[in-house]
Amino acid sequence: MKNIQERAKFDEYEMLDDYDFSDATRGRFYKPKKVPTTIRLDNDILLFLKKQANEKKIAYQTLINNLLREYIQGGVKLNP
Repeated sequence: MKNIQERAKFDEYEMLDDYDFSDATRGRFYKPKKVPTTIRLDNDILLFLKKQANEKKIAYQTLINNLLREYIQGGVKLNP
């Protein structure tokens, strides 16, 4: 769409009243939402995680997220 004339044909587009989604795939475009949060970590723990993330060439937040997910999926229970 390089100019106004090419875009003009899309200005009058109207959606149909009925669409058939019987062969649709649920969740095809779903992307889990990340939630910003604050977490307080000891400095030595944070330095260790950042070093590990740097060696693996990933963001340290991604590393923390992956570690927590593995912990949860491992079925490990916290002691109260």
